[in-house]
This record gives sequence, structure tokens and C-alpha cells, in this order.
Amino acid sequence: MSRPRIERPDLPEYMTWDELEQLPEEIAGQIELWEGRVVWLRRGPAEHQAFTFAFTSALKRCAHKGMSEQPEHCWRVDFETNVFFGASGKSDFMTPDFLAYRCLDKPYQDIRAKDALLVGEVLSPSNTQTDMEAKKSRYARAGIPWYWEVTLEREKSAISVVHAYALETTHGKLPPGVHPLYSANYLLTGSWTPKDSDAITTKFPFPIHIPWSELEF
Repeated sequence: MSRPRIERPDLPEYMTWDELEQLPEEIAGQIELWEGRVVWLRRGPAEHQAFTFAFTSALKRCAHKGMSEQPEHCWRVDFETNVFFGASGKSDFMTPDFLAYRCLDKPYQDIRAKDALLVGEVLSPSNTQTDMEAKKSRYARAGIPWYWEVTLEREKSAISVVHAYALETTHGKLPPGVHPLYSANYLLTGSWTPKDSDAITTKFPFPIHIPWSELEF
């Protein structure tokens, strides 16, 4: 997520949502709460913001087209919107770069993990594998069905690859006494690059067809 450069204040390790709301917006907007723990969001380059907007717009177009063909469904797509974990409370949330979710029955409601269909992150060169694995595991434990990563090129302003992951809640055969660290995980189910495809195409969580030309910087 791209934010203006500001001096980070000295904050406690843990905060509540109510305490977070007392901070200036330019500070609070750069923080996630992971079960109350303060996690600062990395600042991305201009390309990060541009590709976040482009990908969100493309997904929104696909959702609208899908609803016109399947009016029994209602989907929404947004960017940089908080997704709250658990049935209540607001001190445990993350802010994906883009997300798709079921339409809510009233305006201005909080988006809960149970409402989310797809969450995604745009990965700049500054993102570390450790950071992204931590995010991915939290999304999986929250039960969000789809997780996408849009990885940017290092040497030019372009997308390198898009990966789609599906939630997996069972696991394969393990040796006796060995158990998975988490009860849910994501499995890679789709991979697209501009070199090997004309478009990003999949049927889940709704019909998606995004030509690479729609994602140019």
C-alpha cells in the first residue's frame, strides 16, 4: 500500500480499534491490527499504486459483467479496504490491496472475512517473502476462499506474474505424529505472465478475463 512518507510515532505494541481511531488518519491509515498487535504497512512505489488501481478496475469490470449474466449474484470489488476477522470486534484486521466480496445488505457496513471472496496483494520489490507468507497464512486461517498475488517486475514498470491461490482446508498424508502448522492453507491454482498468455482468465470466484493490455502502466 502506498502512503505519504511520514515519521512513525512511538506507539505501543498492542492497540485497540478505538485507540487506533484516535490517531491522525495519515498515521492510522498505515497500520493493521493483527489480533491487536500494531503492524505497519510498507510504503510502495508509484507503480504499486498504479497497478493496484488498474487491477481493481479490471476486477470490477469482470464482476459487473458477471452480474449482468448471472443476476442472482451480487459482487463488489474495492481496493485498500479493511477486512475484519471474527464475527465481532474491530481490533483484528488486514487491508488487502484489492478485494472482492459479497454485496452487504446495508451500506457503510464493515467487511468481515466471511464476506470476502478474494483478497489480493500487489508485490513490489521491497516486499519480503516472510511478510507475504505471514499475510497469506492469516487470510487462510480467516477462511477467505481465494488469495491472489500480483508481482511487479524489478527492472521495469510492468507486471511479472499473477498467481491465484485457492483455500485448502484438508491436508495430504503426513508421517505419524506430524501435523500441519495451520488448519488451512492456500494452494497455487493459477499462474499467468504476459509472456505465456494474452489474458488472465479463470472462472473463480466469478468469471474473470483481463487482457494484459488493460494492466499496462
